[in-house]
Amino acid sequence: MTGLSPEATTAAPELAADLPANAAPKPASQGMAALMLGAVGVVFGDIGTSPLYAMRVALGHARHGASHEMAVLGVISLVIWALILVVTVKYVIFLMRADNRGEGGTLALSALAQHAAGRRTAAIFVISVAGAALFFGDCLITPAISVLSAVEGVKGAPQIGHLLNPYVESIAAGILVALFLVQSRGTHRVAALFGPIVALWFLALAGLGLYHLGDDISILRAISPYYGVSFLLSSGYKGFLILGAVFLVATGASALYADMGHFGRRPIRAAWLWFVLPCLALNYLGQGAMMLRHPQAHDPFWSMAPDYAYWPVLGLATAATVIASQAVITGAFSMTQQAVQLGLLPRMNIRRTSETQAGQIFIPSVNLFLTIGVMLLLFVFQTSAHLASAYGAAVTGAMFVDTLLAWVIVRKVWNWRLWQAAALVVPIGVIDLVFISSNLVKLVEGAWVPVALGLGLMLVMWTWSRGSHILSEKTRRDSLPLCDLIDMLKARPPYRSPGTAMYLTADADMAPVALMHNLKHNKVLHQMNVIVTVRTADIPEVPECDRIAIEKISDDFKKLTLTYGFMESPNLPKALQICRKQGLKFDIMTTSFFLGRRSLVRAEHSGMPVWQDKLFIFLTKNSANPTDFFKIPPGRVVELGAQVTV
Repeated sequence: MTGLSPEATTAAPELAADLPANAAPKPASQGMAALMLGAVGVVFGDIGTSPLYAMRVALGHARHGASHEMAVLGVISLVIWALILVVTVKYVIFLMRADNRGEGGTLALSALAQHAAGRRTAAIFVISVAGAALFFGDCLITPAISVLSAVEGVKGAPQIGHLLNPYVESIAAGILVALFLVQSRGTHRVAALFGPIVALWFLALAGLGLYHLGDDISILRAISPYYGVSFLLSSGYKGFLILGAVFLVATGASALYADMGHFGRRPIRAAWLWFVLPCLALNYLGQGAMMLRHPQAHDPFWSMAPDYAYWPVLGLATAATVIASQAVITGAFSMTQQAVQLGLLPRMNIRRTSETQAGQIFIPSVNLFLTIGVMLLLFVFQTSAHLASAYGAAVTGAMFVDTLLAWVIVRKVWNWRLWQAAALVVPIGVIDLVFISSNLVKLVEGAWVPVALGLGLMLVMWTWSRGSHILSEKTRRDSLPLCDLIDMLKARPPYRSPGTAMYLTADADMAPVALMHNLKHNKVLHQMNVIVTVRTADIPEVPECDRIAIEKISDDFKKLTLTYGFMESPNLPKALQICRKQGLKFDIMTTSFFLGRRSLVRAEHSGMPVWQDKLFIFLTKNSANPTDFFKIPPGRVVELGAQVTV
């Protein structure tokens, strides 16, 4: 392995105790309207594209067995109440109160839960890893199903639909490939257009719904939960299957929570309650009214678009699905960065695509993984209806993970009594389990894809975390305490070289491997030696005033601890500028950074099975070079190698 040990970044929970757990940032620099518009463009893109395919899939199941009128009323009622219970009650009202310094999402919530528990428990770790793995499954399926469902609209295009029908998959593939190719350039230049375009899309959804609401105004009866419950009870097992399709209208709900730190709680809540939810409800009611009047219609959404507006709606739908896919891809980059910082994945090459906007990052390996995965899904499943069978399993699983972690927050952070926590969280958990069960029934039809992907990623994360721990323990056993080394150097002083040497290590109490090799082979010690440790706190961002901790060990040695949040990228040169202001004097041109290059070899008696050892060694060999990861000037780096058995 190159550079630091796999546990070079470890949690620093003491920082999380300094501020209230729910101290959400107050976005004072932007107006409320601007933040709401930004949230519409980034947060609601996924859930805003669900009308393209959700009703078609749900009604396709519901038409068999029940009368047409009862099926339409029942499905629309279930759709409306899924939006109310899953999105509004669970996420907008409840979960958005459970934040980590204003940040949401599975890993942010898990870091807060770990801190609340006081230690790294196995249960919270497994739940967190499962949630992160399922999120990546969602990131694969969302671009494929969203863009494909929009492009499928060309099949019904006036006059020329039949000519374009054979090229639907190719067109969708071309759009998606182009989207992935531009990721390295960043999206900050066009991000300002996301909000207006998606807002226009929601207005178009509402307009289409209002346009067809007059087809059968009795569809308003579906607002009553009576029709949804009656339809489920009368449909039996078929109704249970239909719930899996109905859940498609709530996909993207977790984005409300995950992107909370970008826009703030209030703008997202206001955008949902006063704009997005009414637009979606109007569109679904309009689809229902049109289906009551035209029961022969095969595709409810595209049947709503009049001929004169068909192409504008198609273009707007395509733009909205591309933006929704972009938001998911950006979320995958952000989740990967958090996982790397929290020690769940090996170091990766993380590039910033904007020097002025935070969060604009690009991870080449993740982008390649998503590109290949999305293309495979597109050509294997071929239609959005087939992809819908795989979609729900990933989303419902990730949502259930949020519920489990929220239980820890409610009990440990908010200090609610058991009956109070159960009264709120248990009903939400039951709803999640019902939706999970209805989606897992479709394992054979495609739900196995996100499940298999999730299990594979869980295996990778578990292997990396377990192997890192074993390697760290072995390194500590085989190393010499730094204080003992300093005493030995005082007794037998080596040759002193002018300048400063900085040794990066995961354990500041033990002598770094690179330092020992430098003394052994070069028989030299610099005039000033700084032991540098980079740690990750269980909070999103660490204030600059808490970034640096300098401790003097002796006249020749100092300890430097740099602490970053799990949403930050380490930058040593920038941190060292702060060090100089705090009294750590050195000349960067005469400073050398010593890194230990480790070559891992499997031991006979390892703490892991053979296959897991091989996987860990493979991950280690392919992890990013610490010189690039920590932004160290390459010309100032000295690497010293050693072979280590694991």
